[in-house]
Amino acid sequence: MISTLLVANRGEIACRVLRTCRDLGIATVAVHSDPDAGALHVREADAAVRLAGAAPADTYLRADLIVAAALAAGADAVHPGYGFLSENADFARAVLDAGLVWVGPPPEAIEAMASKTRAKELMAAAGVPLLGPVDPAAATSADLPLLLKAAAGGGGRGMRVVREIDDLPAQSAAAEAEARSAFGDGEVFAEPYLERGRHVEVQVLADAHGTVWTLGTRDCSLQRRHQKVVEEAPAPGLAEELRAELDRAAVAAARAVGYEGAGTVEFLVAGGKAYFLEMNTRLQVEHPVTEAVFGLDLVAWQLACAEGAALPPEPPDPTGHAVEARLYAEDPARDFAPASGVLHRLRIPAAEGVRVDAGYADGDAVPVHYDAMLAKVVAHAPTRADAVRRLAGVLERARIHGPVTNRELLVRSLRHPEFAAGAMDTGFYGRHLAALTEPAPGEEHAAVAAALAAATARAGRFGTFRNLPSQPQTARYGDHEVRYRQTRGGGWAVDSHPEVCVVSAAADLVRLEVAGVSRPYRVAVPAPGAVHVDTPTAGYRLT
Repeated sequence: MISTLLVANRGEIACRVLRTCRDLGIATVAVHSDPDAGALHVREADAAVRLAGAAPADTYLRADLIVAAALAAGADAVHPGYGFLSENADFARAVLDAGLVWVGPPPEAIEAMASKTRAKELMAAAGVPLLGPVDPAAATSADLPLLLKAAAGGGGRGMRVVREIDDLPAQSAAAEAEARSAFGDGEVFAEPYLERGRHVEVQVLADAHGTVWTLGTRDCSLQRRHQKVVEEAPAPGLAEELRAELDRAAVAAARAVGYEGAGTVEFLVAGGKAYFLEMNTRLQVEHPVTEAVFGLDLVAWQLACAEGAALPPEPPDPTGHAVEARLYAEDPARDFAPASGVLHRLRIPAAEGVRVDAGYADGDAVPVHYDAMLAKVVAHAPTRADAVRRLAGVLERARIHGPVTNRELLVRSLRHPEFAAGAMDTGFYGRHLAALTEPAPGEEHAAVAAALAAATARAGRFGTFRNLPSQPQTARYGDHEVRYRQTRGGGWAVDSHPEVCVVSAAADLVRLEVAGVSRPYRVAVPAPGAVHVDTPTAGYRLT
């Protein structure tokens, strides 16, 4: 039995694994880089070991340091999370060679599947359908568009779409460099790029006794930079024959490599046909949607399988639908540029069927060195429409103060007619990003609220409330100019927005009435440089 487990990761997945360990009575050890010294996963673990440095290559990708940390802290098992070393067979062997339990598949299975090129050869031999490979050195214009992919990792890193043959050498070099930085292996390969395909995957769970479960499908088609943004289970709109084919192919993939533990077999679905993409020999970011639908804890099952437990003959029956949104510190309107800084507030409202897996809490710093995901928000409900509506609702009511985030993009994506109809594909953001990143409606009234809150705060500090009208004042937030003045009796008039009636104004709460409808605007200025205005249906970050 595992007594103490080291989590060889950071952020929300480290916190996620720690939570299950606490439930099971397993002691925990975190590792951390210097920027992560005060991170949430460090605070939640029972013990922590420093990995000196900041860059992943010096810290979370150092197998030798992580194994040494496990031994020094008295851990008897290691969970790799996802990313970093999670699909590195040499790391798995190093853990086992040190006499520790490896919470993952056998190194041989990782080795077989971690190289996407070798995995495709195995799958072809097992009869699993796949897209024909393209030799980059021999590619011509007739092969375009091409997708370059890292052979040794996932998560969108080391991937490039090539649409012009003259761009192939430079794009190949860029993909190789990114893959080498992220995974320590610069091998890339090429395959045809299907513009309107869907990304569909099957969750598998296998024990050491020959039982392999398939736990339904997930659709992960909403992606930016080939990295998933919104995921759901089950994948909507698939014919039963295709679902059965996906299950058969996933089982064949797992059995072909003697798989154990949790893994995911990914497919590209186009024209009613499925093509094998890769097998991820680890826990996926989007595993919570499967957990919600099947009512199980995949991390607990990973630990049980690592301890040698046998799976029941059949998995539980699925119930309902679940949708997950990844909340990132990034600016979708600026080509998804990552953001950093202090996350002053992260409050997702509690709601039935809603789960939040966060890697940060109020006051935490979001560093520049790692993935910018703040949290995953998951909604589970009896139907897809209910789950989508519930998720969009809690996201728009969230209070997120600090770096710019993709929250508004997520809400708009969930409410887009194409997504609502289950008709999305991997080109969704390529077609709709401009419309989805337009300034939020109502932002000008949020600017009015911000100006009045600031004026009220100043008046309160300096005792300038009076019964005489004041001179007009001007405030500017981005493109919004607000001209306002204090009226006789202490009220407010907004000359730049005559449609606005100020019901009340305080330093942190302003109520405005427009066309006979009043709404509250909660205003916060946690640090110089940005004002956060939250309403019941939107959040605004004004600068």
